[in-house]
Order: sequence, then structure tokens, then C-alpha cells
Amino acid sequence: MLKQLFVSIGEYVLLLGKALRKPQKRNVYLKLLVREFYDLGVNSFGLVLFTSFFVGAVVSIQMYNNFSASSFPIPTSFVGYATKAVLILEFSPTIISVILAGKVGSYIASSIGTMRVTEQIDALDIMGVNSSNFLILPKIVASVVFNPILIAISIVVGILGGYFTGVATGNWTKADYISGVQMYMPTYFIWYAFVKTAAFAFLIATIPAYFGYNVKGGSLEVGRASTQAVVWTMIAVIIMDLILTQMLLS
Repeated sequence: MLKQLFVSIGEYVLLLGKALRKPQKRNVYLKLLVREFYDLGVNSFGLVLFTSFFVGAVVSIQMYNNFSASSFPIPTSFVGYATKAVLILEFSPTIISVILAGKVGSYIASSIGTMRVTEQIDALDIMGVNSSNFLILPKIVASVVFNPILIAISIVVGILGGYFTGVATGNWTKADYISGVQMYMPTYFIWYAFVKTAAFAFLIATIPAYFGYNVKGGSLEVGRASTQAVVWTMIAVIIMDLILTQMLLS
């Protein structure tokens, strides 16, 4: 088991070495990149908006209940600040990335795996095309560029979810929530969130690509590879979250 893990890590690094090279044909690469922006980014808008709105609503309610149960009075304006802080530091970068690992990761693994079992990748190799660069690099660039945009939108929508929750429940006023959101937060926290997002995006693009690229067998193995890709990508995201938090915030 441990030996196979190290073998897989070595194969993953070697695959990245082939993928992270200068594209052979820029025009073809740009067309692929635009398609990946749509497949990996634009198609995830609805899921990100829906999830972020309700996550923001739940976080704001939990903050209000915790503050209300506190032994000393905490102004309700801190509900807005706490919601913003939690969304920026952890929930939007990590939770949304885990969700994207499931949605985007399964798509990447299954699409590349299908090309492997139907021998389309072998055909690219025979034609002298760097198949790993051709298939994987556009996905890496699209994820690293577009995922921070999705996370920025997620933070804004999550804050709006907390705002409308206060309006609906009447637990805090609009003015208190807005003043809390406007409280000062170090700019470094925002950069921290986007550094995490970029690192997660790289993992979300490359780990499923590795599993799909190395599929052996038929359609059944493609399904198994997609499942393994999602599981290992989520594990990698959580471990990377721990490492980056320790490195950047300690």
C-alpha cells in the first residue's frame, strides 16, 4: 500500500513534468483554454452561488446564536464581521474547493479516462503530440485562473446570504450587519484566501487528470478512476489547507 502510494506520487510528478511545458501550437491551445474556462468555471457558477448563499446564511445564524448565548454582551454588528471573516478565511476557499473537487474532478477524470480507453490519447502520441500537455495544461490554467473568481463571488454571495437572513428573521438590523461587514480586516487575510484557492485549484485540475490519464481497462475502470480521483483530491485539498494555514497564519 505504502509502496504503491510512492509509485503513484512519482508517476504524478513525472506527468506534471510533461504537462507543464510550452504548448506546441498556440492557436489550438487558446481554443482549448476557452473551452476549459467554460467547462470548469462557467458551468460551476450555479452550484457556487446556491451553496455560498446558504452557507453564509447558516454561518450568520450560528454566529448570532453564539453571541446571544455568551456570558457577556456582544454587539450584533459583530455578526456581520464574523460572517465575513469565516467566509474569507475558511468556508469559501475550502468548502467551495471541496465541492468543486467533486464536480470538476469527476469531469476531468472521466473525460480524460474515456479518451484513454478509446485510444484517443494513443493516437495523439503517435502523431507526435505531447498528449499530457495538450489535455492537462489548459485545465490547470483554467482552474488556477477561474477558481479565485468563483471564490470571490462565493464570499460576496455568502455575505449577502447573511444579510438577507437578518432581514428575514429580524435577529439583527440591516445597519448593524452592514457596519460589521465594513469593519477592518487585514488585507493579508484576503491574500491568504486566494493563495489557498490557487493551490487548491492546481490540485483539483492535476490529481483527477492523473487518474484519468492512467486508466487501464474499459468503461468500468473509468468510473472507478473518477471515484478515486474525487476522494484523493478532497484528501489533498484538506491536507494542503492544513499546511498553508500553518505556513501563512502561524
